[in-house]
Amino acid sequence: MIVEKPFTPTSQEAKELIALAKKENRLLSVYQNRRWDSDFLTLTKYIKNGSLGRVIEFETHIDRYRPEAPKGSWKLEQPAGAVVYDLGTHLIDQVVHLYGLPKRITGLLYNQRDHNPSEFEDSCTVLLHYDGMLATVKAGVVSPEVNQLRYWVRGDKGSFKKYHLDCQEEQLRAGMKPGDNGYGLEPKERYGVLNTAKDGKIESEVVPTVEPATYAEFYRKFARALGGDISQLPVDPTTAAAVIRLVELAKESSKLGRTLDV
Repeated sequence: MIVEKPFTPTSQEAKELIALAKKENRLLSVYQNRRWDSDFLTLTKYIKNGSLGRVIEFETHIDRYRPEAPKGSWKLEQPAGAVVYDLGTHLIDQVVHLYGLPKRITGLLYNQRDHNPSEFEDSCTVLLHYDGMLATVKAGVVSPEVNQLRYWVRGDKGSFKKYHLDCQEEQLRAGMKPGDNGYGLEPKERYGVLNTAKDGKIESEVVPTVEPATYAEFYRKFARALGGDISQLPVDPTTAAAVIRLVELAKESSKLGRTLDV
């Protein structure tokens, strides 16, 4: 069984669904497709090969310029309609996928639009506090930029900065399909920049975005899990439940105005 993110509105419901799947002997996974974004895979490459050294700050953004509230959006009719559930769960999941759960969390949920008729906040900034690293998760709707920042990750040996969202969603909307020639491949003008410290100097180079396995990899892995290799389950539902718990804590932190332990 595949559940669309954000999985469930509450972590308690997530636990109940996981227990039900286990009782009924069903495989359960959550469609966190942005683990297969080409830019995220590129960033992961430079983190894991040591190019950045010890990561100190990790910024992940999905900011847009949409100052007018959407009309008739199905997302605003759901019990979990705030942006922290929508885009926020994608961004939090990527950080947790790389680094596990943080020690503490600071949440700021707010409205950037001058007029927001819904009950849900349209923007969020969530700080995930790790030992020696701060991850900033940000999604806003009033960002009048030609090129929107996607990642800015800094370590003691280098940094990686990238603009633009992964192109797969854009290509799918234009009618392309996974497997089509060029699907998932970013144009050169969207490549990121890798800065590295060598002999006290900073060297900078534009680096190509990796060729991704694409969102289709989620389904390939799920099929292998159905075939008996449980290690191929693309997204562990317990991780997805933990992400929902982080969202709940972010909401509570924002309401209380203080940082909370995880």
